[in-house]
Formats: sequence, C-alpha cells, structure tokens
Amino acid sequence: MAISPARTNRTTDPMDVPDVVVERLPLYVRVLASFEERGIEMVSSEQLGSQLHMTPAQIRKDLSYFGRFGKQGRGYNVKALALRLREILGLDRTWNACLVGVGRLGRAIISYPGFAPEGFKIVSAFDMNPAVVGTTVDGISVDAISEIKPVVERLGIAIGIVAVPATAAQQVIDCLVEAGIGAILNYAPISAHAPGKVKIKNIDPVMSLQSMTYYLKT
Repeated sequence: MAISPARTNRTTDPMDVPDVVVERLPLYVRVLASFEERGIEMVSSEQLGSQLHMTPAQIRKDLSYFGRFGKQGRGYNVKALALRLREILGLDRTWNACLVGVGRLGRAIISYPGFAPEGFKIVSAFDMNPAVVGTTVDGISVDAISEIKPVVERLGIAIGIVAVPATAAQQVIDCLVEAGIGAILNYAPISAHAPGKVKIKNIDPVMSLQSMTYYLKT
C-alpha cells in the first residue's frame, strides 16, 4: 500500500526554505490537480518532472524540505500530496486581501474570477482620487487610503495588492506595512522594498515583455 505524505517531527523554519522552492510549490499543486482530474491516483517524481520540465531529483529535494513523502518505488498518492502541499502553502484556508488603486488595472484585478476559488478574497479597496472614494466596484466599496489601517484591522486582511502609479507605490506599500499587512503583490513598475518580515512580489508585465524580445530580435 502506498504511503501518503506524512507529518514528521521535523520542524523546518520557513525562512530556511529557499524562495525558489516555495515558488515551485504552487506549480506542483497545479500539476497534481490536473492528474487528479484525470483520475490518476499515483504519480512518480519522473512524471511530475516531465510535466514541470524538472529533474526527478530536484522534485525529491524540494519536497524533502517539508518532510517525507511517498514511498520509494511506488511514487506519491496524488490526492494526499496535493492536500499536504496546499496545507504547507496555507491554501487550506481563506485569505482576505485588499486592493490599493482602483484604476483600469485595479478594476480588472477586482473583477478577476480566479482568486476566490483558490482561497483569496478581495474584501476592500482603496484609492486617493476623491471621485472614486465612496463608489463600489463589483460589490467592493472604495475607501480613502487614509482608512487602510483601521479597515485592515477590522477585516483581518493579510495581503495587499498594489495597482497604483509608480510615483505613489512606495508610499502605499509603507502604509500597508504600517497597517500590519504581511504580504504584498506589487503591480507598480518600481523595485519596491519592505521590511524583511514582509514578503513582497513585484509583477511588471512590461519588463517581462522586454526580456522576451531578447529572443525575438534578429
């Protein structure tokens, strides 16, 4: 009988796990979900590696940071491994998020239907434009940026999404940090910074396109 992902007495400090490993875990969850949808109950590191374009050894090394999984020669129980990885990532609960910047990008983010099914719920929005404050977007009321701290505390918000112009981004991020936000997704085109205890991820589509044109130029 196959062994499901098991809990161990090992207590890995989250800070001891390389960021690149943590960033790969959602990819594992996504691939495992696709196997589960196809009715596949067991999967090997070779099969996972084939889907993710990674070596089986790298997959085993990544998983080893979090304990013992599967059984040599038998592979992994797809459902059990997916559940355990979701638990490791904190995806077994709902995370409240707020959005700062209700322009065209911000409105698109609020309207995006892919967050809620994965446990991320945008519960509030903020803007500095008086003409926008007090309005509602997809059922989310827009408050003034000065209200970030009390709203974050009242709604138990842990994640901030920043979609403001570059000139305002760092100030907004500082406000989110002061309000107790622990993770920030930044769409503003700047290299934003935050205290070490706050995780910040910068997303710049233009820079991504610029790096890809390197491979297209003739």
